[in-house]
Amino acid sequence: MNKKHTEIKFEDALEHQLLSPEGGFERGIAAQFDKTRAMDTVLLIGFIKATQATHWQALQAIHGERVEKVILDDLEKEINGKGLLNVLRHGFKCFGRTLHIAYFTPNNRMNPQTLADYRHNRLTITRQLHYSAKDPQKSLDTVLSLNGLPVVTLELKNPMSGQTAFQAIHQYQHDRDPRELLFAFKKRALVHFAVDPDLAFMTTQLAGPKTFFLPFNLGHNNGAGNPPASNGGYKTAYLWDEVLQRDSLLDILGRFMHLQELEKKVVTAKAIKTERKESLIFPRYHQLDVVRQLVADTQNKGAGHNYLIQHSAGSGKSNSIAWLAHRLSVLHDADDQKIFASVIVVTDRLVLDQQLQKTIYQFEHKQGVVKKIEEDTRQLVNALATNTPIIVTTQQKFPFVAETLEKINKDRENGLQLAIDTRGKRFAVIVDEAHSSQSGDNVAELKHVLNKSGIQEAIPVYQAERGTDESEEVIEAMLKRGRQPNLSFFAFTATPKYKTKKLFDAPGKTGEPPFHLYAMRQAIEEGFILDVLKNYIHYEAYAKLVQTCEDDPLVKRRRTAKELARFLGLHPTNIEQKTEVMVEHFRTHVRHKIGGKAKAMVVTQSRLHAVRYKQAFDKYIKDKGYADIKSLVAFSGTVDDPKLPDRHYTEVGMNNGIKEKELPDKFDSDDYQVLLVAEKYQTGFDQPLLHTMYVDKLLSGIQAVQTLSRLNRTCAGKENTFILDFVNKAEDIFISFKPYYENTPVDPLVDPHHLYELQDNLIEVSVFFATEVHEFAAIYFKPRLKETVHDHGKMNGVLDLAVERFKELPDAQQDDFKGKCVSFRNLYSFLAQIIPYQDSDLEKLYIYLRFLLKKLPRRKAEEAFPVEDEVNLSYYRLQKISEGQIDLTPKEAKPLKGPNDVGTGKADEDVPLSQLIDLLNERFGTEFTPADQLFFDQLSKEALQDTQLQQAAHVNTIDDFKYLFDKAFEGLVIDRMEGNADIFNKLMGDDDFRTLVTDNLLHQVYNAFKANISQTNNPSKQ
Repeated sequence: MNKKHTEIKFEDALEHQLLSPEGGFERGIAAQFDKTRAMDTVLLIGFIKATQATHWQALQAIHGERVEKVILDDLEKEINGKGLLNVLRHGFKCFGRTLHIAYFTPNNRMNPQTLADYRHNRLTITRQLHYSAKDPQKSLDTVLSLNGLPVVTLELKNPMSGQTAFQAIHQYQHDRDPRELLFAFKKRALVHFAVDPDLAFMTTQLAGPKTFFLPFNLGHNNGAGNPPASNGGYKTAYLWDEVLQRDSLLDILGRFMHLQELEKKVVTAKAIKTERKESLIFPRYHQLDVVRQLVADTQNKGAGHNYLIQHSAGSGKSNSIAWLAHRLSVLHDADDQKIFASVIVVTDRLVLDQQLQKTIYQFEHKQGVVKKIEEDTRQLVNALATNTPIIVTTQQKFPFVAETLEKINKDRENGLQLAIDTRGKRFAVIVDEAHSSQSGDNVAELKHVLNKSGIQEAIPVYQAERGTDESEEVIEAMLKRGRQPNLSFFAFTATPKYKTKKLFDAPGKTGEPPFHLYAMRQAIEEGFILDVLKNYIHYEAYAKLVQTCEDDPLVKRRRTAKELARFLGLHPTNIEQKTEVMVEHFRTHVRHKIGGKAKAMVVTQSRLHAVRYKQAFDKYIKDKGYADIKSLVAFSGTVDDPKLPDRHYTEVGMNNGIKEKELPDKFDSDDYQVLLVAEKYQTGFDQPLLHTMYVDKLLSGIQAVQTLSRLNRTCAGKENTFILDFVNKAEDIFISFKPYYENTPVDPLVDPHHLYELQDNLIEVSVFFATEVHEFAAIYFKPRLKETVHDHGKMNGVLDLAVERFKELPDAQQDDFKGKCVSFRNLYSFLAQIIPYQDSDLEKLYIYLRFLLKKLPRRKAEEAFPVEDEVNLSYYRLQKISEGQIDLTPKEAKPLKGPNDVGTGKADEDVPLSQLIDLLNERFGTEFTPADQLFFDQLSKEALQDTQLQQAAHVNTIDDFKYLFDKAFEGLVIDRMEGNADIFNKLMGDDDFRTLVTDNLLHQVYNAFKANISQTNNPSKQ
């Protein structure tokens, strides 16, 4: 009978590979396995004799023939108390002598003995191992052991024989007794794999039917599963080729696996108790892969590179950062030289430093490896000066390092000067949640602190190459913006912005950033997070605003539009109806979820909205007599209600005295079910019981992803989530989420020359002159020893010259100029990190504009038109518009846009209030009879009546004319938006549709203008 398709052939293939020279294993002898101790005692004692002969002989002299039993008894006691993983790494005491049962890879090759010890490790594979002293018939497919101690078990299944990895999981859950010593948590086998030729799963703790297995797969097309093997073999061959191979498995046991203690506060009516739970962490494949790839690339290329790690929520980012930080802190190059003096972890998360300390202590068993900067910059200075291996801090502390260092040395009485010497030193900077602040001045200060010596050495080189007498201070300011050869950045984020992908640009497998990707799609499909868009309902408010004033006053379009929207949003009818929908929906559809513990969040537009909603919730719940739902509210500061000028509201006051720090724990208790928020808790809030979100706020881009993703955390009994959205439409949420569902595409980098064009445009306005920029910069960059008491006044005096000229400009030109100043500031701050401009004129203009923008007067705030007096709400209703799943799988994501290189300021024009009300009515659902062709004909007709467009067509090519037409087109569409809401929404929300329409109208209008010009110049053709 042909047995090529059977399970035993699958086992043969795995064994063959591990027994090969590349695999590094030996065949285990099942008969040597001591079922009572659950280990191969012959192999273990042989290892101790071979590697620690002196200790063995000393103990044998004391105990004689009993020496083996004494050693094994003491070993078991130590394992029972500390766990096998701890004893593997640090050994155990036996009558005053420390015996080691394994040796792990040394950080460098400078000690030949450590290398020799490492080579003595014996890894074995034993098939069909009979492991049970209670039932001799019970056996396991495969057991991998280190020096006789079982560390890995595998159950292998073969779909061609009718079984898959899921049957292996069932076997572990129902046929493998966790009370058997081999399976005892922490005491023997540390990880268990369920494997077939296509998929692999793993767990570190057997718990009967409750055993939870995690996917351990490569991922395929940014989703779950595994790709076809390149050699045509098994899809899961990576498990034995890469992961379980001798050196790899020893590396995982020595530098990855760790015991994680989770603390959870449980709030009861009487007290707050702390529950502790232990978990043995084995790296998931993408975590193992990213750390190893980053280490290998750094070891190969050295410092000076910027890596982006785009890992979805649910990826285990904290552990990945901890493993990477530890590996980088001890990393040596090919010449056995330490690569990094220190590793700086930049984070705002309070819990990360504790996790780093606990995790790394298990590897090193040394205090002081990790230092958290939690007090002031003085701590940071001391940590950097003493080469602390791993420093956890915030980026905002670096701008004050020089000043703090000066104060420390001034305060010292012994005359010994503290210094941060960066000569010849390299640093790794791990950024926890990379975001746009990486393009600001804070990161330039970080670079300056960590490469001060290198920048100082580069200044005379710069001066010599350019033959310039530019001051050292200006050159230093320029040089610290760009990449520093001694710094490597490792940036983690689930939602990279355009700037993030351009700054952290080390290429990954595709040749483009990110360097490593674990996509949202894979995290969802593997079950590490939930798909928050699977159950999404959009409610649209249909409202009719009626003007009550007799006249039709002119009002500012944008300002009054905001006031009208605010009036509608805060109107009691609006809030009361939505409150009723939310409370009744929660009680009917949500309350019983997750074993009756499900919670909801209400995302509001503003702090005042949060206050009004809290009042409405409490009133509605009280009026209905409901006892099964209570709310909390979260907002910062004090809110004054304009309708009740004597009333002031705070979060603590509205929550009946619950302090801000206590709120997360209180919300976690059974006492509260709904949290109403304004800005707070929309990012970084981890509450697995959060099941439903009610959204009454416009969301887009990263904000939409981060806010709605508060729901994606998993927990026992949580099978799905739900979103009820009063404001956003499904297509808008799709646009926000799609770029982060798989790989995030971005537009090409903006043309570097645009910065010079923007510089020229600013100078042409004549608000400031080049001489003033240089005069200001000369004072700003003056060395500290040469500063005088008059410098501050002189700087203000120079800026005031431009301020006075700015005041003379018409409003529209003021807005345009200010917009261009902002664009230059942002664009230079970003591009200077990527492109080596090293142009002192750009640096001086950047500094000048930074401070000029702070002094330019804001237009006197015009009193908002009193819309509440002039407008009433005639009818209001909520209607369910769409229900179902937002499927992110189809279509390509639109690339993220880069920063603009032109100003965007626009004057707020006067329009009749009646027209503005029509615009707002459309936004909230007024229906119009379709008149598609008429709509476009009227747009074309109005464009042809525009004298500016006519003049532009007369003197420009169609390409140049297009720039002005595009700007005018938006105004024309907005002016006619009441004509056809469907077309207007399509034009504003669908870029492809808009491009087609504008291109068509552009040619119509341009050709018509040209035809008129031709007729005017040639009367005979009329």
